[in-house]
Amino acid sequence: QVQLVESGGGLVQAGGSLRLSCAASGIIFRLNVMGWYRQTPGKQRELVAAITTDGSTNYADSGKGRFTISRDNAKNTVYLQMNSLKPEVTAVYYCNAYRIGYNYWGQGTQVTVSS
Repeated sequence: QVQLVESGGGLVQAGGSLRLSCAASGIIFRLNVMGWYRQTPGKQRELVAAITTDGSTNYADSGKGRFTISRDNAKNTVYLQMNSLKPEVTAVYYCNAYRIGYNYWGQGTQVTVSS
């Protein structure tokens, strides 16, 4: 059974930082592209950042320079360090695991940035 369990969300003031974690089980973690997405009510889920199996990273423009995605294959965990947070990034953040043939999602963690 595949499980992606996010943690680390919460309420933070603008300018603050949060570190999201996603612990994966039931998959061969090192073979998956891992990503963080976010979604607000009425909008489509959108990519925040992704990291490939060889550690290459990709960021949405909104997070470049402020967000850092990383992975620890020994712990089957992917992280998203978010700095200098702005209210407009308030959303539910979802962890994603992708390989050809399947696509798994976590249950999401709420991130709220107050102004």
